[in-house]
Amino acid sequence: MITTFTGQLVENRIFIHDILESRTLFGSGYFGKPLGISKPKNAEFDAPIVLDLIEGYYLCNRNRLKIFKDSATDVEPKEILRICTKQYVNFEVKYVVFENLRDKGYIVTPGIKFGCDFAVYIHGPGIDHAPFLVKVLKQNDHITSMDIVLAGRLATTVKKQFILAIVDLLDNSIKFVGFDWWRA
Repeated sequence: MITTFTGQLVENRIFIHDILESRTLFGSGYFGKPLGISKPKNAEFDAPIVLDLIEGYYLCNRNRLKIFKDSATDVEPKEILRICTKQYVNFEVKYVVFENLRDKGYIVTPGIKFGCDFAVYIHGPGIDHAPFLVKVLKQNDHITSMDIVLAGRLATTVKKQFILAIVDLLDNSIKFVGFDWWRA
């Protein structure tokens, strides 16, 4: 049986106010972040969680999240998609990668502090460090060798592998290209 959670849309975030729902959703795949707790190791917290829009959209598409603005206004998935496309550059491409990684069991968080699209965990924040930093591109996007070197150097500095996720929008296929850096 799939549990459906209830979240409130506030600007560009979704809040799960119910503490039991927050714990359950967080514990079922590290969705969201508990307010005031940077990297909880388990779901034993007494705080609401806040979801990024992309997480909320993902959960809506799986009928695991109903979103409202206020007590009388439900927000349909189409509206969340509209908001996401305004908030994220190339949302449709990023979502294809987010969905693919989440469906494979990875924990996907925003990678903005690393200068990329996503930080990807195997077990979860607070449990392990994200071994991968992912930059999302459309198949015909251009990237310079300097961009790759800069991203790779940053990833190496923080002990992570830099990965390009290249999406073909014709069939939503993804090619993942990983870069390993080593000294000669």
